[in-house]
Amino acid sequence: MRAVLCTLCLLLTAPLLAADNDTSEKIAAAVADESRPQAHRDRDRNRRPARTLEFFGLRDDMRVMELLPGGGWYTRILAPVLRDNGKLYVALGTSRVKDRLLGNPGFDKVSVAEVETEFDRSGPFRTNNLTAFEFGEKNLDMVLTFRNMHNFTAEARAIINKAVFNSLKSGGLYGVVDHTQRHMAPMTNETRRRIDPVRVIKEALDSGFELVDFSDLHHKPDDELIYEVGRKTVTGNTDRFTLLFRKP
Repeated sequence: MRAVLCTLCLLLTAPLLAADNDTSEKIAAAVADESRPQAHRDRDRNRRPARTLEFFGLRDDMRVMELLPGGGWYTRILAPVLRDNGKLYVALGTSRVKDRLLGNPGFDKVSVAEVETEFDRSGPFRTNNLTAFEFGEKNLDMVLTFRNMHNFTAEARAIINKAVFNSLKSGGLYGVVDHTQRHMAPMTNETRRRIDPVRVIKEALDSGFELVDFSDLHHKPDDELIYEVGRKTVTGNTDRFTLLFRKP
């Protein structure tokens, strides 16, 4: 009987394991794609995209939204992974990916989730405020954002977290990576592009999320957490926290 049960368990879980393997292979292929700009490829060793996306639990059949995609560093990896079976949306600060990437072959299925909000840099140390908004897309499986939350005031982050929460389905995942600020340290001109991970966790919990896990994938013991992330002695080697939340 035990052998039969074990066999049944293996049969039932085999499709899931196969899907995970398929996703891992697609991520690896996307990272290795020679059409990615060399400047992007040069950062793979530091940013560890494959392991990061696998930690977040990305599957190739998910509906995923990437917030504040910047120049599309992660968009170039996510798009081919999700192209056949899933769906990728980009939202907030999408002008560069719209102009430089989304019209290119292979990116035609990426959609821009238009958002009605207004940005202004009136917060402390020129952090961004924004007006309340909601994403038009709902029942998403995953929302991801990389090195962005530090750019916003606490009030703006609360607005973003609420909108993310409302866009996810129950059980949906929210992955956040950002530059680490020392816990309880005051914001200065040197640390304005860092954020306290404890603050990020508390704000997400206050918005209704559960903390699922964290990873030390981007821990950098040599980073003293006190310098501007663009400083030559620090850039590309900042300590970053990696957090995974879930909507109950």
